[in-house]
Amino acid sequence: QVQLVESGGGLVQAGDSLRLSCAASGSGRTIKNYIMGWFRAARGKEREFVAAISRIGANTEHHDSVKGRFTISKEDAKNTVYLQMNDLKPEDSAVYYCAQSYRATIRTMNQQSEYDSWGQGTQVTVSS
Repeated sequence: QVQLVESGGGLVQAGDSLRLSCAASGSGRTIKNYIMGWFRAARGKEREFVAAISRIGANTEHHDSVKGRFTISKEDAKNTVYLQMNDLKPEDSAVYYCAQSYRATIRTMNQQSEYDSWGQGTQVTVSS
C-alpha cells in the first residue's frame, strides 16, 4: 500500500511562490514506476488536473491555466514529486492533491480516473 504525503502549502500573497512536495512510501511503490500527478480542488468546485509527469520524467503536462507559472518535477532518489508554483493568483487557492497511477499513459495522465492512489492534500491560499 502506497502512502502519498503532501507538504508545502500555506497562505501567501498574489505574486508569491510556493513549492509543494509529495513524498511516496510503501513497498515497491517507487515513483519511477508510476506516472505522478497533481490535482486541485477549490472550495465548491470539482477537483481538476494541474500537472503530471511521466515515469522517466521526459514528459510533463500542465493545465493551460498554470502553464508558464507552475512546473512539475521529481527526484526518484528521494521518491518525491514537486510542484513549483510561481506568480500565484487568488484563483490558484485550493487543496492540492498528489496522485499516482500505474495504468495511465502519456495521453491519459491528465485524467483523474487513471489515478489509483491519492494523498490527503495540502491547502494553498493566495490572498489578493
